[in-house]
Amino acid sequence: MFKLCGLPFLLIIHLAMCQNLGDLHVSGPLKDTNFSIPEGGGVRFIYQFTSEPPAVSFRATGEKDGIIDIAPRTGILYLNGSLDWETKTVHRLQVESLDEKGNIVKGPYTVTIYVEDINDNPPEFDKPKYTGVVRQNSRPGKPFMYVHATDRDDPTTPHAQLTYSIFHHFPNPYPEMLFQIDNVTGAISPSKMGSYYLDPQKQDTFTLVVTVKDMAGMTTNAFTNSADVIITVKESLWKAPPTVRIQENSTQVHPVNISQVHSNEPDVIYDLFEKEKLPRLPFSIDQDGVIYVTEPLDREEKDSYTFFVVTKDNMGELVDKPLHIHVIVEDINDNPPVCQQAITVIEVQENEGGGSNIGTLFATDMDEKDTLNSRLQFKIQSQVPDVPESNLFFIQPDTGILQLTSRSLNKRIASNYSLKVLVTDAVFQTICDVQIHVIDINDRIPIFEKSDYDSVTVAENVPVGTVILEIQATDGDEPDTGSSYIIYQVKEGDPNNTFIIETDSQTNRGFVKINKALDFETTPVYNLVINATNPEPLVPGVQYNSSSLTLFKVFVTNVDEPPVFHKTVYKGEVSEDVPVNTLVVTVEAYDPEGDTVRYSLEGDKRKWLRIDSTTGQIYTASVLDREQQEIYTVDVVASELNNAYQKSKAILMLHLRDVNDNPPRLAMDYPPFFCHPLSGGERALIQATDADQQWYYSTFSFSLMNDMNTRNNWEISKVNATHAYLSPKHTNFEEKVYNVPIIINDNGKPPLESKINLEVNFCKCSSEKSCFIEVQRDNSWPSTGQAIGTLIGVLLVIGFIIGGVFFHMKYKQKNEKKSHQKDVKDKSELNRLA
Repeated sequence: MFKLCGLPFLLIIHLAMCQNLGDLHVSGPLKDTNFSIPEGGGVRFIYQFTSEPPAVSFRATGEKDGIIDIAPRTGILYLNGSLDWETKTVHRLQVESLDEKGNIVKGPYTVTIYVEDINDNPPEFDKPKYTGVVRQNSRPGKPFMYVHATDRDDPTTPHAQLTYSIFHHFPNPYPEMLFQIDNVTGAISPSKMGSYYLDPQKQDTFTLVVTVKDMAGMTTNAFTNSADVIITVKESLWKAPPTVRIQENSTQVHPVNISQVHSNEPDVIYDLFEKEKLPRLPFSIDQDGVIYVTEPLDREEKDSYTFFVVTKDNMGELVDKPLHIHVIVEDINDNPPVCQQAITVIEVQENEGGGSNIGTLFATDMDEKDTLNSRLQFKIQSQVPDVPESNLFFIQPDTGILQLTSRSLNKRIASNYSLKVLVTDAVFQTICDVQIHVIDINDRIPIFEKSDYDSVTVAENVPVGTVILEIQATDGDEPDTGSSYIIYQVKEGDPNNTFIIETDSQTNRGFVKINKALDFETTPVYNLVINATNPEPLVPGVQYNSSSLTLFKVFVTNVDEPPVFHKTVYKGEVSEDVPVNTLVVTVEAYDPEGDTVRYSLEGDKRKWLRIDSTTGQIYTASVLDREQQEIYTVDVVASELNNAYQKSKAILMLHLRDVNDNPPRLAMDYPPFFCHPLSGGERALIQATDADQQWYYSTFSFSLMNDMNTRNNWEISKVNATHAYLSPKHTNFEEKVYNVPIIINDNGKPPLESKINLEVNFCKCSSEKSCFIEVQRDNSWPSTGQAIGTLIGVLLVIGFIIGGVFFHMKYKQKNEKKSHQKDVKDKSELNRLA
């Protein structure tokens, strides 16, 4: 097919008819031909058909439409006007050659002219102006209207591919546009900014200038058109209702309508979404947005509910933002008062004065707090016994605090009282029981059985918690009360709380115990003053005196103790390359008895250290090596000079700092190989490593020895900090092992270098691309005689073994002293050998 894009000149039709244009390069014999010609362009040549005798002229018929024709004498097919793709896309003609008499020599042949579209039509909107309505708070990206434009050009080409955009909108009060348009479909929707800021109270009308551009909007030669879009903003129908209040335990027929919501979009599906994961949600919604409570609610079970209303389209996609629904369950008085305890027990001393608060009766109500439904009031209904008076007690109506009306309690008259207290709310009432115990007053002081417990002698190494003395005081007040219980304390002589005294609650006996470790060198003697008191305060006029005090001496004896280190763990740090006899650290210990201390080391397995036995200074004794052990731990022993068995230990942790003292090396499990013969492009991965400590990451450089043979045969290229590729430079290698000299440098300070002869094997490979090494075998097989001789020799050896075993068993049978178990063992051995 021939394609003409237009000629830069015009030719006169009669010139084509009268002249033979030998310089027209688009020419050829008459045959079926197709042409593609762009529309427009005016008069121009298409093609020249050449004639063969006896043909002297040409004739064209068909869909010429007054635009297409052929010059009879020259055979030039030409246009005398412009083609139009929008009018006709294909022209079909028949062309034939004629002789002098007008008879057909060749043909007719079909000539098809395809008209190519050019971008000569601008896009046009189907309306000069559009109007639309959007609701406040509409979901961003949800279209509320469309614009549409068409283009008369070929839709299969970019000429009719349209792109929409918003050129401007009026007014434009924000940095970002409030609307957006789908550049393919022309769908207009609120932007994220618009969904948030559109408000009819502030601005209810916007004018958008929407443009449409052909050529897919990707060229400056595209045609552009525009239209105005008038948008009215209306108030959102999608609003959360006010807080819903529902009275608990409603007797209405359920479900009950409690509220309604309206979506901005038609035909949506309403649904409820739980915020709290409840066993059941007692609410529902119908497809008109009406919200129902489906059952009676109980405020004491749950006093409020929170959930969301959502709208979805037919595809299950959200349409509106979820609405927050809050429901409060209102209280009714449906719960009686409840006594906090089945019986409230109160103890009162018999000397309590009138008006004293003796205790509180507690009751609760499950109705809503701080409302009249839960307000409780108290009143004493009865008192048993009613002696010496019937109204000994008073209860505050709103607090439940019990008080004495007068100073009239006497344990000898009545030791217990029972009260019935009426507790009421606005509807219900409950009886609560109160037991009041009259207890003895604390008018007796504790009295020690001894005023001086003399002394006790203990060693300074007695364990903490050891009882060193038992003491006893008595109290004449009522047993098992705070008035008679005795508390023992060291009043004087123990500023550091070295001792503690515990009381047996049944017998009031005191046990003096060691609370902290004793130390003869610090305090050899304790002069203790111990007092005895009650937890209950004494009545006025009664005071503790010397009868509640006792004396006690503690003598601490000296015990030979081992030396004590100032630290339990000593830490040191040196470089691994420090010279021998470098001071590492100094340890210190002292002997509590003042004996001289000597030092030694234990656990110095590598013999790296030595210690000055007198000063405790620790030195290096040999060359250190971090690569063998980075943290070296030994025990430092301090012992008494005059008693080596008295010793203690501390730990020395020596951290060795790394120095670059190890050259790099190859880290490979097996030498590299290449499959022989080479095909080109092969390479082997090699890896380097270093025993020195790498603070961040290892970095190695790889190179080849600078000799001509190596440079001509091999090349090395770095992959990363630790790997490189070794590649042959050609394929002319023999099937054998080559030594490749490689230089590896590390990045230490100073850097170290290694020169390595890397063995590289060129070998035959298996199908799995692994090196196949043929095992060398002797080419000759053993002769028949050799094989028979070998077999006979093996049989003779076996025979000798069986015979020896047989004679051995005969000998054993003759020996009657051998046990039956030995015979069994020999038989089994014979069977095994046979």
